[in-house]
Amino acid sequence: MKVRVDPERCQGHTLCAMIAPDVFQLNEIDGHSNAIDGGEVPADLEAKAAEAIRSCPEQAISIIP
Repeated sequence: MKVRVDPERCQGHTLCAMIAPDVFQLNEIDGHSNAIDGGEVPADLEAKAAEAIRSCPEQAISIIP
């Protein structure tokens, strides 16, 4: 699984980083989220990443095929 955070939609609610801190991190400059390791999600973190995707109020996170 690979994920991407749309920087135009992300409003920095921090839910994704709270739910899946090993997948998402917050940018110290603007507070927006981005995916760690180029968006590659290890198999053991896919459930947490999916929960973070569902929890994003701005629907800024997507799965990249």
